[in-house]
Amino acid sequence: MSDKEDKKYELGIALGGGGARGFAHLGILQALYERDIKPDIISGVSAGAIAGAFIASGHTPEKAFEAIKDYNFTGISGLNIPKTGLLSSAKMKSKLLKKIPTKKMEDLEIPLIICVSNMLDGKPEYMCEGPLATIVQASASIPVLFSPVDINGKLYSDGGIFDNVPVKVLRKQCKKVIGVSISPIQEIKELKSLIQVSARMFQLAVNPSTSELKSNCDVFIEPLDLCDYDIMDTKHAKEIYDIGYEHTKNMEINL
Repeated sequence: MSDKEDKKYELGIALGGGGARGFAHLGILQALYERDIKPDIISGVSAGAIAGAFIASGHTPEKAFEAIKDYNFTGISGLNIPKTGLLSSAKMKSKLLKKIPTKKMEDLEIPLIICVSNMLDGKPEYMCEGPLATIVQASASIPVLFSPVDINGKLYSDGGIFDNVPVKVLRKQCKKVIGVSISPIQEIKELKSLIQVSARMFQLAVNPSTSELKSNCDVFIEPLDLCDYDIMDTKHAKEIYDIGYEHTKNMEINL
């Protein structure tokens, strides 16, 4: 029996982190769905964890986009007394709870693995059980910018610290893997605030090697036009969605 025959799932899709560029995930998935390419399991981190949670709970990519297209940075965060983070992501959790009826990861329609960073133990963890909204909140909490999230007495932050496109966790159990990166590095002219500095520093630190990612994927998707959009700018949701959709629609995909 071959190695592929031993694997549990036919197709896994890994959705990477990238802040506001996460709207592109839904455009990419819509283009894949139109070709009848649908995941048997999803892994996600940060923005990819948010998109993955909606898809895994039964939303189509289009319906997921409608549910979150009006999210904005101020709408999902609140000012914090600077102790463990400049901002609180508690509003993100409350919005997810309203939009996604599934409360536990193990009850999702499609299996979902979310990468988070254990800030106390200094290692990544890949969660597939537990409170969905809380785990998504943790995975999307950029260090310094957002306070870590307490889960069972441990503090967790953005999983992108260790694994910004969680492909390897799928490679172990899927015959085919699609990796989606939404975080190509762009040149910028200025940094206007501490929040922008923190976000930029994180983006530069977690950007994975494209060649290494490609080697672990059967299909690798990375719309380079996303470089034109700041990872903290949520004002261009439809444009970002369309970039993901058009890029994937025009790809030659053989699985």
